[in-house]
Order: sequence, then C-alpha cells, then structure tokens
Amino acid sequence: MRAFVTGATGFVGRHVVEALARRGDTVTVLARSAQRAAPLAPFGVRVAPGSLEDEAALAEAVRDADVVYHLAGLTAGTEAALQAVNAEGTRRLLVAVGTAAPALRRFVLVSSQAALGPSRPGERLTEDAPSRPLTAYGRSKLAGEEAVRAATGLPWTIVRPPAVYGPHDREFLKMFALIRHGVAPVFGAGAQQLSLVCAPDLAEAIVRAGTTDAARGRTYHLAHPEVVTTRALALAIGAALGRRPVVIPVPGAVATPIVSAIGALAAARGKASVLNRDKMAEFLAPAWLLDVAAAERDLGWRAALDVAEGTRLTAAWYRQAGWLA
Repeated sequence: MRAFVTGATGFVGRHVVEALARRGDTVTVLARSAQRAAPLAPFGVRVAPGSLEDEAALAEAVRDADVVYHLAGLTAGTEAALQAVNAEGTRRLLVAVGTAAPALRRFVLVSSQAALGPSRPGERLTEDAPSRPLTAYGRSKLAGEEAVRAATGLPWTIVRPPAVYGPHDREFLKMFALIRHGVAPVFGAGAQQLSLVCAPDLAEAIVRAGTTDAARGRTYHLAHPEVVTTRALALAIGAALGRRPVVIPVPGAVATPIVSAIGALAAARGKASVLNRDKMAEFLAPAWLLDVAAAERDLGWRAALDVAEGTRLTAAWYRQAGWLA
C-alpha cells in the first residue's frame, strides 16, 4: 500500500508512520524540510518537501497515493490562523488529491474531539451527536471535517481522537514533570471526566480507518473505553512515576486570568500557546466523553492500553529519552 502522511513530523504522525512501516507500506511524508523529517529515516520514508500552503507541492507529493492520512494541523493561534491551516489547508489537499490521485482508495482526516464539543457528565457522545465546538480550534477542525464530507466522490473516513498522550508527546510532558516534583494542579476540583487515548493505540486505529472497507464514509471516535477524572489522571501519572502527588484544585476564577496571561505573553512574543483564554472553556467543561462502539464494531479495534498502562509506558519512555530528570 502506498501511503501519504501529512503531519508526520508531529507527535501522533510519527506513531502513524511507525504503524504503517510495520505493515510494510510504502510511506511518503510531507515535510517543510528533510531536516525536520530526519527522525523518520529509520522507517524508510520518502520525504516530499512542501506544506499545506503549497498547492503544486501537494499535488506532486500525493501523486499515485493509495491512502492519504491527513494529520497536519495547527493547535493554537488566532481564529484566522487556525482556519487557514485546519480548514483551508485541508481544502487545498483535497484539490491536490482530486488532481493527482484519482484512484485514491481512502482519505483519512484526523480531526479532534474539540470539533464535537463536550458532553454531560456520564454521557458518552456518539458520532451522530450535534457538533458544538467551544473554541476557535474546535471550529476550525469542524470546518475541515465539513470540507472532507463535501468533496464529491471522495472515499473518506474521519476520526476524532480525544486528548492524546504517549511517547514523544511534549504537552503531557509538562504534567508529568510537575507531578515528578510532587504537585498536580488541576482545573476546578479535578472532577472533569475525560476520554483519553495513548498514541500507539490511536495510530493503529487510524491505519485501520484507512484500510477497512466498512469505514468508508464514516466518522469514528477513538479512545480507550474507561472514563478518568483529571484528579484520577494525576494520581495515575504519579503512580507511573513512583510518586504520590499533592493534587491542587485551581478554581476557574483563579485559573482564567493566569492562563489568559500565559496566552497573551506567548502572543506578544509571536508564538501561540495552547494555554490561552479561549481554551478555558474546554478546560472547565464538566466532561469530554466519547462512545467508541462504532470503531470497535467496524474497525475491529479496541485500545490495548488503559490509563495505568499507558502512563507507565509514557513515563518509561520519557525517562529513557532523558526528558524527565
């Protein structure tokens, strides 16, 4: 199988490339430079230079692909910047596919739970639940989904993961580092309910979404089936690190100005941070729960790693890589 992957130099993308290489697929990755793609060399990938802004490079890169796995995206920034990458970038890729890969077997868009929005506590949302994104990021991912669904004749599949953790991730690393030092700040009282998924499990599901006939024209939620609160997650990370952290509740009234200041400071420096005022709506929502029955049924997939096992795997990798002291 000839696979083309965008976002391959990112956290989840690397795991997808690894899963494709294990299958024996021929993998081409889109990258702004060969240097950025250098860590993928052990997987035997071909590097196609370019970006989602370069229509000609996209058409050349995707030529004759059997399956496209579209993971590239922006996670933080202004509404305009997020729409430019997550929505317009997806539309450019779809045009390239229509031009250069007319025999494409599947286009897999890796979206986000943020495109769907939060749930009520104890309620697992199915794929046909109304989408009510809370943030600019969620709205941009939903716009990308809509572009894919509107593409005439496209054999598409959309997957929506929740928060993802695992080896190579730098976002959850911040939480691991704090807990390694014995403290675990949590928004609110730590009662927010979450669906989560560990990256190796997610990568396996994404590959199945691109290779399973029943997945054509479907949207899937990909998460491990257990529900975990933010407090329980902090304690699980602590157990993986051999620590019993002090869980520190941070009320929304206290967290909002702090997070807003972090986002404003990052913006003043010309950078974007996932810690910003807009994201507080997501951080303070009571629950983010997904129903994964459809993926289990159609893809024959069930997450192998629960939170305890996944956090142990992640902690071990961080230590081996020298990311945790």
